[in-house]
Amino acid sequence: MKILSVRDLKIPEIKVIRFERFKDPRGYFAEHFRRSDLQSHPQTAFLRGVDFQQSNESHSRAGTIRGLHFQWNPYMGKLVRTIQGRMVDLVLDIRKGASTLGQIIAYDMPSNKSDDFNEWIWVPPGFAHGNFFTEETTIEYLCSGEYNPRCEAGISPLASDIDWSICEPALKKQFEGVARDSLMTDKDRNGFTLGTWSRNEASNRFVKS
Repeated sequence: MKILSVRDLKIPEIKVIRFERFKDPRGYFAEHFRRSDLQSHPQTAFLRGVDFQQSNESHSRAGTIRGLHFQWNPYMGKLVRTIQGRMVDLVLDIRKGASTLGQIIAYDMPSNKSDDFNEWIWVPPGFAHGNFFTEETTIEYLCSGEYNPRCEAGISPLASDIDWSICEPALKKQFEGVARDSLMTDKDRNGFTLGTWSRNEASNRFVKS
């Protein structure tokens, strides 16, 4: 896995790892995951000790919104990439005591076959994760904990008390356009608001260390 760059987003715990695709006249080859490289690279210390337990693939139609999901017992960090199409990833800070508590960021992650790179986004425990799609898209994500439906919850991405102030305005506008007529599950649409989640006893499991 040839890592080209690692950078922080506006919430610095959220990282983007860019890796190389090796192109030739036939197409391209990419080694998109190698545990030893992520464990030893000087810029990926945040992944040392992370043991990925589960790999998922998801396909979404244009106009789909998913999230914002999180889990405890076990906690679940996610390493997410776009295989084909365009995903805009959404990450909401739910850590009590964090200066960015309640703030959301969006990161645009298209995957074009002509690009000589692809990217992972790292979403650690303590954040609610979701995404929206402006075209038919397939994504993959590696999880640091196995799925436990008894210890999961979600905040509705439509909740009026989410703070979008640090989100890129163009991506927020695109989200609002998708949200007007979105494909969403009732579970996601009717998820917690930040306020109702903060009054839930389980919210105390997410505290900034």
